[in-house]
Amino acid sequence: MQDGNQESATETKPDPEQLALLQLNLTPGLGPRLQSLLLNAFGSAQEIFAASGSELLRVEGIGPKASVQITRGRPMEEATREWEACRATGTQLIFRSSPLYPASLRETHDPPPVLYIRGDLREQDVLAVGIVGARQCTHYGRAQAARFAGQLAQAGVTIISGLARGIDAAAHRGALEAHGRTIAVCAPGLAQIYPPEHRGLADEIIHSGAILTESPLHRTALRGLFPQRNRIIAGLSLGVLIVEATRQSGALHTARHAMEQGRDVFALPGRIDSPASVGCHDLIRDGAILVRSVEDILESLGPSVRPVNVDEKTVVTVARELNLNDQERTVLNLIDFAPTAIDTILAAADMEFSRVLSTLTVLEVRKLVRRLPGSFVERTNH
Repeated sequence: MQDGNQESATETKPDPEQLALLQLNLTPGLGPRLQSLLLNAFGSAQEIFAASGSELLRVEGIGPKASVQITRGRPMEEATREWEACRATGTQLIFRSSPLYPASLRETHDPPPVLYIRGDLREQDVLAVGIVGARQCTHYGRAQAARFAGQLAQAGVTIISGLARGIDAAAHRGALEAHGRTIAVCAPGLAQIYPPEHRGLADEIIHSGAILTESPLHRTALRGLFPQRNRIIAGLSLGVLIVEATRQSGALHTARHAMEQGRDVFALPGRIDSPASVGCHDLIRDGAILVRSVEDILESLGPSVRPVNVDEKTVVTVARELNLNDQERTVLNLIDFAPTAIDTILAAADMEFSRVLSTLTVLEVRKLVRRLPGSFVERTNH
């Protein structure tokens, strides 16, 4: 991902493989799993469309109907129209092979071969937390979703959610009100914003982050798309917070995807007699992290993929660094990952020596730095 002015995949003519990937995504009956199986079997989308019917039928899950649909797509007419429609609407297409494709999502099971995006993805979005929950939520759930999203956004964390009614919308709005970044992962195509009353919210998100989907532009909000969407929310996040969920809630699918992908799962407790919180209580019983404050989340998150520039002054390698005050952050950013002399830090810190030394002790207790023999320290990334 690049910061701000990333290139759009729709600014130039598609290469043959990109066009074939688009056609594959447009082929009826081919969900994320079957697309992955086909790409693994043939090595490229072009080879899939060049394959004979008998070769296609050898792939697990590909029956006669799917084989016929693939064969019908060989002229790439639908893909060409889709490409032009994306150009006309300012929709970016980011393919899995692109350096702009989110690395954390690429590493998951069945990552989307292509993402449709409006807005922009930035390097700092690697530090992201998903916040999801029930559509039919309580006032408590809505307020807590907005509070956690706002506080995380103020700390520099990008909020990922699904643009749905209830908890999702509250999380997006909490991040926006805190002037932070938020990304909405949509189930249908970006020309079919769902629910319709969230079109205005989607426009706000585009200006403070991005809306994205794996669905073609005009695909409508089919029921089966929402569980598929949830794996992308988890895949873009370091961890996922479930705010309210019944035992039938789709938010539990997001929690399951997060567990499978090795992400942290956080759950907010509610009243023990509230049906809206039963799913969260089950998660806590089964090992999810009980959350009381934003600090619980930041302290639990592991290291980011690489050092991330959250702003001009702040370089973050571990999410809990976002919880530091200005003095702690200033001192931490004077310390290298190689041994750094304490005298060098004292000379560069522009504050009283006693404050620098006490701050180093705090950073050591928080396991963000380690002391070395000979009056040296070094920064840690775990």
